[in-house]
Amino acid sequence: MRRAERNYEMTTEWTKHDWFKVAPFALFFLLTLIFCPAIGSVSISLKEAFSQIGDVSKSLDASVLFRTRLPRILLASLTGAALAVAGAVFQALLRNPLADPFTLGVSSGGAMGAVIAIKLGLDISLLGFSTVPLFSFLGAAGAVALVYILAHSRGRLPTAILLLAGVSISFFFSAMILFAHYLADFTESHQMLRWLMGGLDIIGYKTIIKILPFWVLGVVLLFIKARDLDQLSFGSYVAWCRGVDVARSQKICYLAASLITASVVSLSGPIGFVGLIVPHSVRFLIGPSHRALLPASMFAGAGFLILCDTVARTVLAPTEIPVGVLTAMVGGPFFVALLFREKKKYAFEE
Repeated sequence: MRRAERNYEMTTEWTKHDWFKVAPFALFFLLTLIFCPAIGSVSISLKEAFSQIGDVSKSLDASVLFRTRLPRILLASLTGAALAVAGAVFQALLRNPLADPFTLGVSSGGAMGAVIAIKLGLDISLLGFSTVPLFSFLGAAGAVALVYILAHSRGRLPTAILLLAGVSISFFFSAMILFAHYLADFTESHQMLRWLMGGLDIIGYKTIIKILPFWVLGVVLLFIKARDLDQLSFGSYVAWCRGVDVARSQKICYLAASLITASVVSLSGPIGFVGLIVPHSVRFLIGPSHRALLPASMFAGAGFLILCDTVARTVLAPTEIPVGVLTAMVGGPFFVALLFREKKKYAFEE
């Protein structure tokens, strides 16, 4: 155990080797960002689109690229990056390899808020947000606050209690969503179901710009706390012995990861398994140091969801598959494989 901790501690300092670890994932993201906008059910000419960038209404190619595909790809990159980073943080914070943004009820709270807005037929705008994203963000924020209140004890967030509180709140919100479905008519039920499948079909950049400050703030805070996450992954006592302010770091990491999750879920809906698949894959390739793991997961998550969305909107064109359905199809087998891996690990330790 001491040797493992000593070797792990050596990876907490940022070195040129960490740049080489992160670079392939950044390149993967850039490639998806460059090539995926050209792929779709409607063929477009990038040359023609960029030639009309000053007035996109004059060209179908420019209109499709700049009004439809680019906003969608930008939202996919922000959503994938946020979910992947949040997943890596929750796995370290809870010391649980199966933790992801859904574990602590953030996504369920966002889904519940959106379902309430659809069921009540509310048509308002506040702070420039339309109804469903606004209520989704408020629902996610409410879930975060509720879990925090339930888990907070003597200035700290005990990981076991935090996990139990999150799972309990998640189940409660899931039950309330089913109840809302039961009360809904056919049209409302269809809207609810479509939103719960997750999707990135937006037009324009205004909504993306509005969530960007929350996204940037949360990601920056988590990057700053990368070294503390390295120590917290060994447990609160070990982290405290190494000079980490455990209570403060737990609060900041939990709230920041929840903030970026709430911001993207309010627009994309609950897209599952990204926060589970990406951090584990990246950790397997480059190691557990969060100084490299967080930025690498950010790029990998962004590229992964862009790629998934490209497949979802082209494989059955002109019909589109909700991207949340596709990530669940990929994530299900991955989750089972991860369970078997953990089962073997515990059997070996016994």
